[in-house]
Amino acid sequence: MSETITNNKETRGFQSEVKQLLNLMIHSLYSNKEIFLRELISNASDAADKLRFQALSQPELYQGDADLAVRLSFDKEAKTLTISDNGIGMSRDSVIDNLGTIAKSGTKEFFSKLSDDQVKDSQLIGQFGVGFYSAFIVADAVTVRTRDANLSADEGVLWHSQGEGEYTLETIHKENRGTDIILHLREEGEEFLSEWRLKELVSKYSDHIGIPVYIQTAKTDEEGKETGETEWEKVNKAEALWTQPKSEISEEEYKAFYKHVSHDFADPLVWSHNKVEGKNDYTSLLYIPSKAPWDMMNRDHKSGLKLYVQRVFIMDDASQFMPSYLRFVRGLIDSNDLPLNVSREILQDNKVTQSLRSACTKRVLSMLERMSSDEEKYQTFWKEFGLVMKEGPAEDFSNREKIAGLLRFASTHTDSSEQNVALKAYVERMKEGQDKIYYLTADSYAAAKNSPHLEQFKSKGIEVILMYDRIDEWLMNYLTEFDGKQFQSITKAGLDLSQFENEAEKEKHKETEEAFKTVVERTQSYLGDRVKEVRTTFKLASTPAVVVTDDYEIGTQMAKLLEAAGQAAPEVKYILELNPEHDLVKKMADEPDEEQFGRWVEILLGQAMLAERGSMEDPAQFLSAVNRLLTKVQ
Repeated sequence: MSETITNNKETRGFQSEVKQLLNLMIHSLYSNKEIFLRELISNASDAADKLRFQALSQPELYQGDADLAVRLSFDKEAKTLTISDNGIGMSRDSVIDNLGTIAKSGTKEFFSKLSDDQVKDSQLIGQFGVGFYSAFIVADAVTVRTRDANLSADEGVLWHSQGEGEYTLETIHKENRGTDIILHLREEGEEFLSEWRLKELVSKYSDHIGIPVYIQTAKTDEEGKETGETEWEKVNKAEALWTQPKSEISEEEYKAFYKHVSHDFADPLVWSHNKVEGKNDYTSLLYIPSKAPWDMMNRDHKSGLKLYVQRVFIMDDASQFMPSYLRFVRGLIDSNDLPLNVSREILQDNKVTQSLRSACTKRVLSMLERMSSDEEKYQTFWKEFGLVMKEGPAEDFSNREKIAGLLRFASTHTDSSEQNVALKAYVERMKEGQDKIYYLTADSYAAAKNSPHLEQFKSKGIEVILMYDRIDEWLMNYLTEFDGKQFQSITKAGLDLSQFENEAEKEKHKETEEAFKTVVERTQSYLGDRVKEVRTTFKLASTPAVVVTDDYEIGTQMAKLLEAAGQAAPEVKYILELNPEHDLVKKMADEPDEEQFGRWVEILLGQAMLAERGSMEDPAQFLSAVNRLLTKVQ
């Protein structure tokens, strides 16, 4: 970072990600420019919350010496709009951290992958919690005057930038704590130098925040003429939305409050507002977003729940109240039973916390259950959050059945890669006599759909769930049954569909297996310990051979998952199953020359391994066998 210092004034270069974000603000978001005011008022409200919280342990910071508020004023001649608050304020180091850097891992890589169309999407601003930079949508320069509540009046900070490559910092005298943001509006932003326009936006976006918003207005006399003096007019309700009765809150107000707490720009899919009295007294307002944050799969992704205790803000990312697989939930919890000086350490093992976590988890699962009745809306949710929902059965044993009911998969019933099949629907369609839920895991939908393991299921009209997400194999280690029905992988050796065969078929298979015994023994002798076993199968139609694994041995997809995670995977020992009714297998069986017989075995094993793994241990040996056999073709 470049830096020049003159006395107490210095010039610094923005972090590269900030430069990219500023470019997005300045050049791509004029169609939705009014959102800057919502973001700056939201930040001011947060600053007031943080002051209240710090005052719990440092009461000298705030003793009701001034009502916490946001104040808006403008100067038409200077073309400036000022948003002021008397919240916690910032020190010099805080200004550098908050206004010069995006402190979120992965942002550089994320920005580098943005397409032109994505850059024009205003939803991206909220992905980083950096609403301050939205000021540059309407301003060609921004000045910030701020002072941390813990510091003296001579330790104020002046920050200024024209939204290009750098910003300046200067130490100033600032009598009061808090922050003033002065926007030097460009021509396109002059519409906000209007009292009625500002009132309209505050009413639209910030009516619900917990502190008052004032606008500086001109005083008038009895005849309505301006006196030359000004006064502050309160223009919002300034009542925390979650404390109001549900019957008095409109749908638009709920949506606006969601955007305030989440910094999202899209409406939520659903929400649940509940006040609970009894063993635990608390209020929860929980939202399901319509769009997943870009870093949802990152380990450092923050929880979206805010914690309040007796309406006092305590913390932003209260992860203790929601399991990891529901980390996409946004909203807040306001408890009357937790102490005001509660810390993360106290929350960790607190019985009230555990009770609230259980209640909120069940609340969210019930919301999703209700939403699932609307297939279109639920598909919107599933496409965004399905992968993290699949973490649920491993993490939340007590709710495993309910979570399983919310999962969606592709299946042979729909002949589509779209994951829209519920386990309940699968069970309702099960054939008479079927007691297991059959599934197949693969690298992709195409690999699953065309797997030779499906052949006998297609011929018998039995539906199979097709799983092709990387997490699926891991999921099935924890999801062992649903509605009393066991899950059965169709690539395991223990698969038995004899209940769907008549006595004549069973007898014929028994005779064929006995007649084919010598071929199986020859194949086993040739392969030795390269496979665990060779045996006959009748589950194939157009495929000559497949490989399967024992029921309790690691499967192909799990081995790949471990390898992708950089972990040592145990060697998979396959069982080679031969289809005695296939022409190639018959040709092999009739081959008297052992060397030629071995080449046929190599081809059948190689094909089976390619279909199962997408690779083989010794491609050169396979190709040699193919080439030698081809030279024999007359």
